Amino acid sequence: MSTDTTPLSELPRRDFLKGGSLATVMTLLGGIPLIAQEKPAEAKPTGPKIKCALIGIGTWGREILTTLQRVPQAEIAVVCDTYAASLKRAKNIAPDVKTTNDYRTILDDKEIVAVIIATPTQLHKDIALAALKAGKHVYCEAPLAHTIPDAREIALAARDSFKQVFQSGLQMRSDPQNWFLLPFIRSGACGKPARLSGQWNKKTIWRFPSPNPDREKDLNWRLDKSVSTGLIGEIGIHQIDRLIWFLNSLPEAVTGYGAVNFWADGREIPDSVNALYRFKQGPYLTYNATIANTFESEFETYYGSDAAVLLRQSRAWMFKEVDAPLFGWEVYARKESHCLAEETGIVLRADASKQKVAVGNTAGQPSPNPFTPLYYALENFLGNCGEINNAVEDYAATYDTKDTKAFADYIKTIKLRHAADYKDGYIATAIALKGHEAVMKCGQVELPKDLFELS
Repeated sequence: MSTDTTPLSELPRRDFLKGGSLATVMTLLGGIPLIAQEKPAEAKPTGPKIKCALIGIGTWGREILTTLQRVPQAEIAVVCDTYAASLKRAKNIAPDVKTTNDYRTILDDKEIVAVIIATPTQLHKDIALAALKAGKHVYCEAPLAHTIPDAREIALAARDSFKQVFQSGLQMRSDPQNWFLLPFIRSGACGKPARLSGQWNKKTIWRFPSPNPDREKDLNWRLDKSVSTGLIGEIGIHQIDRLIWFLNSLPEAVTGYGAVNFWADGREIPDSVNALYRFKQGPYLTYNATIANTFESEFETYYGSDAAVLLRQSRAWMFKEVDAPLFGWEVYARKESHCLAEETGIVLRADASKQKVAVGNTAGQPSPNPFTPLYYALENFLGNCGEINNAVEDYAATYDTKDTKAFADYIKTIKLRHAADYKDGYIATAIALKGHEAVMKCGQVELPKDLFELS
Protein backbone atom coordinates (compact mmCIF):
# COMPACT_ATOMS: atom_id res chain seq x y z
CA MET A 1 0.00 0.00 0.00
CA SER A 2 1.27 3.45 -0.76
CA THR A 3 1.79 5.54 2.37
CA ASP A 4 3.16 8.53 0.48
CA THR A 5 0.50 11.01 1.54
CA THR A 6 2.57 14.06 2.46
CA PRO A 7 3.02 16.51 -0.43
CA LEU A 8 6.79 16.57 0.01
CA SER A 9 7.26 18.35 -3.28
CA GLU A 10 5.59 21.37 -1.69
CA LEU A 11 7.69 21.25 1.48
CA PRO A 12 9.89 24.34 1.66
CA ARG A 13 13.59 23.54 1.73
CA ARG A 14 14.22 25.66 4.82
CA ASP A 15 11.36 24.08 6.79
CA PHE A 16 12.51 20.61 5.80
CA LEU A 17 16.03 21.27 7.03
CA LYS A 18 14.74 22.65 10.32
CA GLY A 19 12.86 19.49 11.18
CA GLY A 20 15.59 16.85 11.51
CA SER A 21 18.32 15.86 13.90
CA LEU A 22 21.79 17.41 13.73
CA ALA A 23 23.11 14.47 11.72
CA THR A 24 20.16 14.66 9.32
CA VAL A 25 20.54 18.39 8.81
CA MET A 26 24.28 18.12 8.24
CA THR A 27 23.75 15.44 5.65
CA LEU A 28 21.03 17.25 3.78
CA LEU A 29 23.27 20.30 3.62
CA GLY A 30 25.85 18.24 1.79
CA GLY A 31 27.94 17.48 4.83
CA ILE A 32 27.86 13.90 6.02
CA PRO A 33 26.36 10.61 4.99
CA LEU A 34 22.80 10.56 6.23
CA ILE A 35 22.41 7.90 8.90
CA ALA A 36 18.75 7.11 9.38
CA GLN A 37 16.75 4.32 10.92
CA GLU A 38 16.82 1.04 9.05
CA LYS A 39 13.05 1.33 8.64
CA PRO A 40 12.04 4.94 9.23
CA ALA A 41 8.92 5.36 11.38
CA GLU A 42 7.95 1.74 10.97
CA ALA A 43 7.73 -1.08 13.49
CA LYS A 44 8.89 -4.60 12.90
CA PRO A 45 6.12 -6.92 11.70
CA THR A 46 4.20 -8.61 14.50
CA GLY A 47 1.55 -11.26 14.71
CA PRO A 48 1.27 -14.81 13.42
CA LYS A 49 2.91 -16.16 10.31
CA ILE A 50 1.12 -15.62 7.03
CA LYS A 51 0.39 -18.79 5.09
CA CYS A 52 1.26 -17.98 1.49
CA ALA A 53 1.77 -19.58 -1.90
CA LEU A 54 4.10 -18.75 -4.78
CA ILE A 55 2.80 -19.11 -8.34
CA GLY A 56 5.53 -19.20 -11.00
CA ILE A 57 8.94 -20.75 -10.31
CA GLY A 58 11.09 -19.39 -13.10
CA THR A 59 14.40 -17.63 -12.48
CA TRP A 60 12.78 -14.73 -10.61
CA GLY A 61 10.30 -17.01 -8.86
CA ARG A 62 13.20 -18.99 -7.41
CA GLU A 63 14.74 -15.73 -6.19
CA ILE A 64 11.46 -14.91 -4.47
CA LEU A 65 11.29 -18.38 -2.94
CA THR A 66 14.84 -18.08 -1.61
CA THR A 67 14.06 -14.66 -0.14
CA LEU A 68 10.76 -15.76 1.41
CA GLN A 69 12.61 -18.35 3.45
CA ARG A 70 14.43 -15.52 5.19
CA VAL A 71 11.28 -13.54 6.03
CA PRO A 72 10.18 -14.52 9.57
CA GLN A 73 6.49 -13.96 8.91
CA ALA A 74 6.36 -16.16 5.80
CA GLU A 75 4.91 -19.65 5.98
CA ILE A 76 5.34 -21.03 2.47
CA ALA A 77 2.54 -23.55 2.04
CA VAL A 78 2.89 -24.46 -1.63
CA VAL A 79 4.58 -23.46 -4.88
CA CYS A 80 2.98 -23.75 -8.30
CA ASP A 81 4.28 -24.10 -11.85
CA THR A 82 3.06 -25.92 -14.94
CA TYR A 83 6.59 -27.14 -15.73
CA ALA A 84 7.73 -30.18 -13.72
CA ALA A 85 11.43 -29.23 -13.90
CA SER A 86 10.67 -25.88 -12.28
CA LEU A 87 8.92 -27.59 -9.38
CA LYS A 88 11.93 -29.86 -8.99
CA ARG A 89 14.23 -26.84 -8.81
CA ALA A 90 11.95 -25.34 -6.19
CA LYS A 91 12.37 -28.48 -4.11
CA ASN A 92 16.13 -27.97 -4.22
CA ILE A 93 15.59 -24.57 -2.58
CA ALA A 94 12.82 -25.55 -0.17
CA PRO A 95 12.76 -29.36 0.21
CA ASP A 96 9.69 -29.46 2.45
CA VAL A 97 7.43 -27.21 0.38
CA LYS A 98 4.38 -28.72 -1.30
CA THR A 99 4.01 -28.39 -5.08
CA THR A 100 1.16 -28.20 -7.58
CA ASN A 101 0.80 -27.57 -11.30
CA ASP A 102 -2.65 -25.96 -11.00
CA TYR A 103 -2.96 -22.57 -9.28
CA ARG A 104 -6.68 -23.11 -8.80
CA THR A 105 -5.96 -25.67 -6.08
CA ILE A 106 -4.20 -22.88 -4.18
CA LEU A 107 -7.17 -20.54 -4.51
CA ASP A 108 -9.49 -23.28 -3.25
CA ASP A 109 -7.39 -23.75 -0.10
CA LYS A 110 -9.03 -21.61 2.62
CA GLU A 111 -5.93 -21.78 4.84
CA ILE A 112 -3.77 -19.97 2.28
CA VAL A 113 -4.39 -16.26 2.76
CA ALA A 114 -1.81 -14.70 0.41
CA VAL A 115 -0.44 -15.47 -3.04
CA ILE A 116 2.62 -14.15 -4.83
CA ILE A 117 2.39 -14.13 -8.62
CA ALA A 118 5.68 -14.45 -10.51
CA THR A 119 4.53 -16.02 -13.76
CA PRO A 120 5.26 -14.56 -17.21
CA THR A 121 3.62 -11.14 -17.44
CA GLN A 122 0.87 -12.13 -19.87
CA LEU A 123 -0.42 -14.71 -17.37
CA HIS A 124 -0.82 -12.27 -14.47
CA LYS A 125 -4.34 -11.11 -15.25
CA ASP A 126 -6.30 -14.35 -14.95
CA ILE A 127 -4.44 -15.44 -11.82
CA ALA A 128 -4.64 -12.05 -10.09
CA LEU A 129 -8.36 -11.63 -10.78
CA ALA A 130 -9.13 -15.16 -9.62
CA ALA A 131 -7.02 -14.71 -6.47
CA LEU A 132 -8.77 -11.46 -5.55
CA LYS A 133 -12.16 -13.06 -6.17
CA ALA A 134 -11.12 -15.94 -3.89
CA GLY A 135 -10.39 -13.43 -1.11
CA LYS A 136 -6.61 -13.78 -1.16
CA HIS A 137 -4.09 -11.05 -0.51
CA VAL A 138 -2.08 -10.61 -3.73
CA TYR A 139 1.50 -9.66 -4.51
CA CYS A 140 1.76 -9.32 -8.30
CA GLU A 141 5.08 -8.82 -10.01
CA ALA A 142 5.64 -5.76 -12.20
CA PRO A 143 4.51 -4.96 -14.79
CA LEU A 144 0.98 -5.86 -13.77
CA ALA A 145 0.11 -7.05 -17.27
CA HIS A 146 1.32 -6.98 -20.87
CA THR A 147 -1.48 -4.62 -21.99
CA ILE A 148 -2.86 -1.47 -20.41
CA PRO A 149 -6.51 -2.70 -20.47
CA ASP A 150 -5.48 -5.86 -18.59
CA ALA A 151 -3.47 -3.82 -16.08
CA ARG A 152 -6.43 -1.49 -15.58
CA GLU A 153 -8.76 -4.45 -14.97
CA ILE A 154 -6.40 -5.84 -12.31
CA ALA A 155 -6.07 -2.44 -10.64
CA LEU A 156 -9.81 -1.86 -10.52
CA ALA A 157 -10.42 -5.30 -9.06
CA ALA A 158 -7.75 -4.64 -6.43
CA ARG A 159 -9.28 -1.25 -5.62
CA ASP A 160 -12.67 -2.84 -5.03
CA SER A 161 -11.21 -5.65 -2.88
CA PHE A 162 -10.66 -3.29 0.04
CA LYS A 163 -10.45 -6.09 2.62
CA GLN A 164 -7.38 -7.48 0.88
CA VAL A 165 -3.85 -6.27 0.36
CA PHE A 166 -2.78 -5.84 -3.23
CA GLN A 167 0.88 -5.05 -3.76
CA SER A 168 2.69 -4.50 -7.02
CA GLY A 169 6.21 -5.86 -7.34
CA LEU A 170 7.83 -2.41 -7.54
CA GLN A 171 10.24 -3.47 -4.85
CA MET A 172 12.23 -0.22 -4.83
CA ARG A 173 9.25 1.47 -3.16
CA SER A 174 9.75 -0.71 -0.08
CA ASP A 175 13.50 -0.17 0.23
CA PRO A 176 14.37 1.95 3.33
CA GLN A 177 17.16 3.63 1.37
CA ASN A 178 14.67 5.05 -1.12
CA TRP A 179 12.34 6.26 1.63
CA PHE A 180 15.34 8.02 3.08
CA LEU A 181 16.19 9.62 -0.27
CA LEU A 182 12.61 10.62 -1.15
CA PRO A 183 12.25 13.66 1.15
CA PHE A 184 15.88 14.58 0.57
CA ILE A 185 15.40 14.89 -3.19
CA ARG A 186 11.87 16.31 -3.12
CA SER A 187 12.88 19.00 -0.62
CA GLY A 188 14.95 20.69 -3.30
CA ALA A 189 18.32 19.84 -1.75
CA CYS A 190 19.65 19.27 -5.29
CA GLY A 191 18.27 22.58 -6.57
CA LYS A 192 15.88 22.82 -9.50
CA PRO A 193 15.45 19.51 -11.38
CA ALA A 194 17.34 19.63 -14.69
CA ARG A 195 17.11 16.11 -16.11
CA LEU A 196 16.80 12.47 -15.10
CA SER A 197 18.39 9.42 -16.65
CA GLY A 198 18.61 5.70 -16.17
CA GLN A 199 20.34 2.81 -17.87
CA TRP A 200 20.61 -0.96 -17.68
CA ASN A 201 23.38 -2.79 -19.56
CA LYS A 202 23.92 -6.53 -19.41
CA LYS A 203 25.21 -8.90 -22.05
CA THR A 204 22.69 -11.73 -22.06
CA ILE A 205 20.90 -13.42 -24.92
CA TRP A 206 17.42 -13.39 -23.33
CA ARG A 207 16.77 -16.70 -25.09
CA PHE A 208 16.54 -20.11 -23.41
CA PRO A 209 16.99 -23.37 -25.35
CA SER A 210 14.76 -26.42 -24.95
CA PRO A 211 14.45 -29.70 -26.87
CA ASN A 212 10.68 -29.24 -26.72
CA PRO A 213 9.49 -26.60 -29.24
CA ASP A 214 6.39 -25.74 -27.19
CA ARG A 215 8.44 -25.39 -24.04
CA GLU A 216 11.01 -23.27 -25.86
CA LYS A 217 8.24 -20.91 -26.96
CA ASP A 218 6.95 -20.66 -23.38
CA LEU A 219 10.43 -20.01 -22.04
CA ASN A 220 11.10 -17.24 -24.54
CA TRP A 221 7.93 -15.23 -24.07
CA ARG A 222 10.05 -12.07 -23.68
CA LEU A 223 10.98 -12.41 -27.36
CA ASP A 224 7.38 -12.95 -28.49
CA LYS A 225 6.19 -9.67 -30.01
CA SER A 226 2.56 -10.43 -29.20
CA VAL A 227 3.09 -10.59 -25.42
CA SER A 228 6.51 -9.11 -24.61
CA THR A 229 6.82 -5.74 -22.89
CA GLY A 230 10.46 -5.51 -23.95
CA LEU A 231 13.41 -4.16 -22.05
CA ILE A 232 11.49 -1.14 -20.80
CA GLY A 233 8.55 -3.18 -19.57
CA GLU A 234 10.44 -6.04 -17.95
CA ILE A 235 13.54 -4.19 -16.70
CA GLY A 236 13.21 -0.44 -17.08
CA ILE A 237 9.89 -0.21 -15.25
CA HIS A 238 11.66 -0.34 -11.87
CA GLN A 239 14.24 2.33 -12.65
CA ILE A 240 11.82 4.63 -14.46
CA ASP A 241 9.31 4.27 -11.64
CA ARG A 242 11.90 5.26 -9.02
CA LEU A 243 12.91 8.39 -10.92
CA ILE A 244 9.31 9.46 -11.59
CA TRP A 245 8.41 8.75 -7.97
CA PHE A 246 11.23 11.02 -6.80
CA LEU A 247 10.24 13.70 -9.32
CA ASN A 248 6.57 13.49 -8.23
CA SER A 249 5.24 14.13 -11.73
CA LEU A 250 3.77 12.16 -14.62
CA PRO A 251 4.99 12.29 -18.23
CA GLU A 252 2.79 13.49 -21.09
CA ALA A 253 4.64 11.84 -23.99
CA VAL A 254 7.46 9.43 -24.76
CA THR A 255 9.66 9.05 -27.81
CA GLY A 256 11.43 5.74 -28.31
CA TYR A 257 13.87 3.94 -30.55
CA GLY A 258 15.00 0.34 -30.62
CA ALA A 259 16.79 -2.16 -32.82
CA VAL A 260 18.26 -5.63 -32.91
CA ASN A 261 21.91 -4.62 -32.98
CA PHE A 262 23.60 -7.81 -31.88
CA TRP A 263 21.37 -10.84 -31.27
CA ALA A 264 20.33 -11.27 -34.93
CA ASP A 265 18.56 -14.60 -34.46
CA GLY A 266 15.23 -13.68 -36.00
CA ARG A 267 13.84 -11.95 -32.90
CA GLU A 268 11.50 -8.99 -33.28
CA ILE A 269 12.09 -7.52 -29.82
CA PRO A 270 14.98 -4.99 -29.81
CA ASP A 271 18.11 -5.87 -27.88
CA SER A 272 18.93 -2.17 -27.43
CA VAL A 273 16.45 0.60 -26.64
CA ASN A 274 16.33 4.33 -25.96
CA ALA A 275 13.36 6.27 -24.60
CA LEU A 276 12.81 9.92 -23.76
CA TYR A 277 9.87 10.88 -21.53
CA ARG A 278 8.59 14.45 -21.72
CA PHE A 279 6.81 16.24 -18.89
CA LYS A 280 4.57 19.28 -19.17
CA GLN A 281 6.80 21.15 -16.77
CA GLY A 282 10.22 20.12 -15.58
CA PRO A 283 13.03 17.96 -16.92
CA TYR A 284 13.15 15.19 -19.49
CA LEU A 285 13.77 11.60 -18.45
CA THR A 286 15.97 9.45 -20.67
CA TYR A 287 16.27 5.69 -20.37
CA ASN A 288 18.66 3.39 -22.23
CA ALA A 289 19.04 -0.38 -22.04
CA THR A 290 20.89 -3.07 -23.94
CA ILE A 291 21.51 -6.80 -23.66
CA ALA A 292 24.50 -6.54 -26.01
CA ASN A 293 27.02 -4.95 -23.62
CA THR A 294 27.68 -4.88 -19.87
CA PHE A 295 29.79 -1.71 -19.53
CA GLU A 296 28.64 0.61 -16.70
CA SER A 297 25.90 -1.85 -15.74
CA GLU A 298 22.85 -0.15 -14.20
CA PHE A 299 22.26 3.16 -12.44
CA GLU A 300 20.02 6.21 -12.37
CA THR A 301 20.96 9.87 -12.00
CA TYR A 302 18.87 12.76 -10.74
CA TYR A 303 20.41 16.02 -12.00
CA GLY A 304 19.61 19.26 -10.19
CA SER A 305 20.97 22.77 -10.59
CA ASP A 306 22.91 22.48 -7.29
CA ALA A 307 23.79 18.79 -7.21
CA ALA A 308 23.32 15.42 -8.85
CA VAL A 309 22.39 12.21 -7.04
CA LEU A 310 23.70 8.96 -8.50
CA LEU A 311 21.65 5.88 -7.61
CA ARG A 312 23.07 2.41 -8.00
CA GLN A 313 20.88 -0.35 -6.61
CA SER A 314 20.59 0.51 -2.88
CA ARG A 315 23.43 3.04 -2.71
CA ALA A 316 23.51 6.75 -3.49
CA TRP A 317 26.06 9.54 -3.86
CA MET A 318 25.60 13.29 -4.17
CA PHE A 319 27.88 15.41 -6.39
CA LYS A 320 27.62 19.13 -5.70
CA GLU A 321 28.11 21.84 -8.29
CA VAL A 322 31.00 24.23 -7.70
CA ASP A 323 28.61 27.18 -7.63
CA ALA A 324 26.12 25.48 -5.28
CA PRO A 325 25.41 27.23 -1.95
CA LEU A 326 27.85 26.29 0.81
CA PHE A 327 26.42 25.61 4.24
CA GLY A 328 29.60 25.01 6.24
CA TRP A 329 29.09 21.30 6.79
CA GLU A 330 30.89 20.17 3.65
CA VAL A 331 34.21 19.86 5.49
CA TYR A 332 32.75 16.97 7.52
CA ALA A 333 31.39 15.13 4.51
CA ARG A 334 32.26 11.51 3.99
CA LYS A 335 33.15 11.08 0.36
CA GLU A 336 33.89 8.31 -2.08
CA SER A 337 35.29 8.31 -5.56
CA HIS A 338 33.07 6.67 -8.16
CA CYS A 339 33.98 5.14 -11.49
CA LEU A 340 31.17 7.04 -13.23
CA ALA A 341 32.34 10.47 -12.11
CA GLU A 342 35.60 12.41 -12.24
CA GLU A 343 35.15 13.65 -8.69
CA THR A 344 34.31 12.30 -5.27
CA GLY A 345 30.72 12.22 -4.13
CA ILE A 346 29.05 12.66 -0.76
CA VAL A 347 27.71 9.33 0.42
CA LEU A 348 23.97 9.22 1.12
CA ARG A 349 23.13 6.26 3.33
CA ALA A 350 20.34 4.88 5.43
CA ASP A 351 21.58 2.98 8.48
CA ALA A 352 20.74 2.18 12.08
CA SER A 353 19.78 5.34 13.96
CA LYS A 354 23.20 6.48 15.19
CA GLN A 355 23.27 10.17 16.04
CA LYS A 356 26.94 10.81 15.39
CA VAL A 357 29.24 12.08 12.69
CA ALA A 358 31.06 9.28 10.93
CA VAL A 359 34.44 10.06 9.42
CA GLY A 360 36.57 8.19 6.94
CA ASN A 361 35.89 6.47 3.65
CA THR A 362 33.09 3.89 3.32
CA ALA A 363 34.43 2.21 0.18
CA GLY A 364 34.14 -1.54 0.46
CA GLN A 365 31.79 -1.40 3.45
CA PRO A 366 28.58 -3.41 3.30
CA SER A 367 25.27 -1.74 2.62
CA PRO A 368 23.74 -0.28 5.79
CA ASN A 369 20.50 -2.12 5.02
CA PRO A 370 21.21 -5.82 5.50
CA PHE A 371 18.56 -7.06 3.08
CA THR A 372 17.67 -6.65 -0.57
CA PRO A 373 14.80 -4.48 -1.83
CA LEU A 374 12.96 -7.72 -2.65
CA TYR A 375 13.23 -8.81 0.98
CA TYR A 376 11.77 -5.54 2.23
CA ALA A 377 8.97 -5.72 -0.34
CA LEU A 378 7.98 -9.25 0.70
CA GLU A 379 8.36 -8.49 4.39
CA ASN A 380 6.15 -5.43 4.08
CA PHE A 381 3.58 -7.35 2.04
CA LEU A 382 3.21 -10.05 4.67
CA GLY A 383 3.24 -7.49 7.47
CA ASN A 384 0.45 -5.57 5.75
CA CYS A 385 -1.52 -8.79 5.27
CA GLY A 386 -1.41 -9.30 9.03
CA GLU A 387 -2.47 -5.71 9.72
CA ILE A 388 -5.44 -5.89 7.37
CA ASN A 389 -6.51 -9.30 8.70
CA ASN A 390 -6.56 -7.87 12.22
CA ALA A 391 -8.41 -4.74 11.09
CA VAL A 392 -11.11 -6.75 9.31
CA GLU A 393 -11.56 -8.99 12.35
CA ASP A 394 -11.78 -6.03 14.73
CA TYR A 395 -14.28 -4.18 12.56
CA ALA A 396 -16.50 -7.22 12.10
CA ALA A 397 -16.61 -7.74 15.86
CA THR A 398 -18.00 -4.24 16.46
CA TYR A 399 -19.74 -2.88 13.37
CA ASP A 400 -22.04 -3.95 10.57
CA THR A 401 -19.87 -5.20 7.70
CA LYS A 402 -22.78 -4.77 5.28
CA ASP A 403 -22.11 -1.03 5.28
CA THR A 404 -19.31 -1.42 2.75
CA LYS A 405 -18.56 2.30 2.46
CA ALA A 406 -17.98 2.69 6.20
CA PHE A 407 -16.03 -0.58 6.20
CA ALA A 408 -13.80 0.59 3.34
CA ASP A 409 -13.28 3.99 4.98
CA TYR A 410 -12.16 2.26 8.17
CA ILE A 411 -9.66 0.08 6.31
CA LYS A 412 -8.14 3.20 4.75
CA THR A 413 -7.23 4.48 8.22
CA ILE A 414 -4.96 1.52 8.94
CA LYS A 415 -1.31 2.56 8.81
CA LEU A 416 0.58 0.15 6.58
CA ARG A 417 4.21 -0.44 5.77
CA HIS A 418 5.76 1.09 2.68
CA ALA A 419 4.79 -0.73 -0.51
CA ALA A 420 3.55 -0.09 -4.04
CA ASP A 421 -0.23 -0.43 -4.15
CA TYR A 422 -2.53 -1.14 -7.10
CA LYS A 423 -2.48 2.48 -8.29
CA ASP A 424 1.33 2.70 -8.15
CA GLY A 425 1.54 -0.57 -10.06
CA TYR A 426 -0.96 0.51 -12.70
CA ILE A 427 0.66 3.89 -13.36
CA ALA A 428 4.16 2.38 -13.59
CA THR A 429 2.85 -0.30 -15.94
CA ALA A 430 1.14 2.26 -18.18
CA ILE A 431 4.27 4.41 -18.36
CA ALA A 432 6.48 1.41 -19.17
CA LEU A 433 4.14 -0.07 -21.76
CA LYS A 434 3.82 3.27 -23.53
CA GLY A 435 7.61 3.45 -23.56
CA HIS A 436 7.78 0.01 -25.14
CA GLU A 437 5.14 1.03 -27.68
CA ALA A 438 7.24 4.07 -28.64
CA VAL A 439 10.34 1.88 -29.00
CA MET A 440 8.55 -0.59 -31.27
CA LYS A 441 7.24 2.15 -33.57
CA CYS A 442 10.45 4.24 -33.35
CA GLY A 443 8.45 7.37 -32.72
CA GLN A 444 6.43 9.39 -30.25
CA VAL A 445 3.47 8.19 -28.19
CA GLU A 446 1.22 10.48 -26.16
CA LEU A 447 0.36 9.79 -22.52
CA PRO A 448 -2.91 11.69 -21.93
CA LYS A 449 -4.05 12.45 -18.38
CA ASP A 450 -6.96 10.02 -18.56
CA LEU A 451 -4.48 7.19 -19.16
CA PHE A 452 -3.60 7.34 -15.47
CA GLU A 453 -7.17 7.52 -14.18
CA LEU A 454 -8.87 4.44 -12.78
CA SER A 455 -12.63 4.50 -13.24
